[in-house]
Amino acid sequence: MSDWGKLIPKPKSAFLNVKCPDCGNEQILFSHATTVVRCSVCGAVLAEPSGGKAEIKGEVVEVFE
Repeated sequence: MSDWGKLIPKPKSAFLNVKCPDCGNEQILFSHATTVVRCSVCGAVLAEPSGGKAEIKGEVVEVFE
C-alpha cells in the first residue's frame, strides 16, 4: 500500500480561533479570508485580506485543521 499523505496534499488553509485585542472575545475565522473580518462584539478588525493568507490582527488561540 502507498502512503496517502504523499498522494493527497494537506490544505494550506485552516480555521483559526482568534482573540480580539480590544475586548477579548474569541471568534472563529478562515485563515484565507477575502473580506475584512470584524469582532462580533466590539467591531474591531480581526483580519484583513492580503491576496493570499489574511493578515490576522488578533491573537491566534487555536488552529483547527
